[in-house]
Amino acid sequence: VQLVESGGGLVQPGGSLRLSCAASGFTFSSYAMSWFRQAPGKEREFVARISSGGGYITNYVASVKGRFTISRDNAKNTVYLQMNSLKPEDTAVYLCGRLSATQQYWGQGTQVTVSS
Repeated sequence: VQLVESGGGLVQPGGSLRLSCAASGFTFSSYAMSWFRQAPGKEREFVARISSGGGYITNYVASVKGRFTISRDNAKNTVYLQMNSLKPEDTAVYLCGRLSATQQYWGQGTQVTVSS
């Protein structure tokens, strides 16, 4: 299993970024995928999740609802996180993960910094 995030960077408050997570080594379409984030000195925090199969079900942490959108492209084995109206408190390393009750796979993360 390999997960590789990209798309992070420095953005001003109110700006947007789209993160990508390219997956390989497993049948991507069969697994739910998640985004987490970790700010310096803080615990890793759930951000969003998208189910597998048709009619994707999405879940978000309350602090990003209405601003972030998770999506997936099974043909490209990629999960995305569109982040709009970014705030300084969104600054963190963002990681994608394939999680189950028995196994956790993580990417290396991509840094998002929201600052003027």
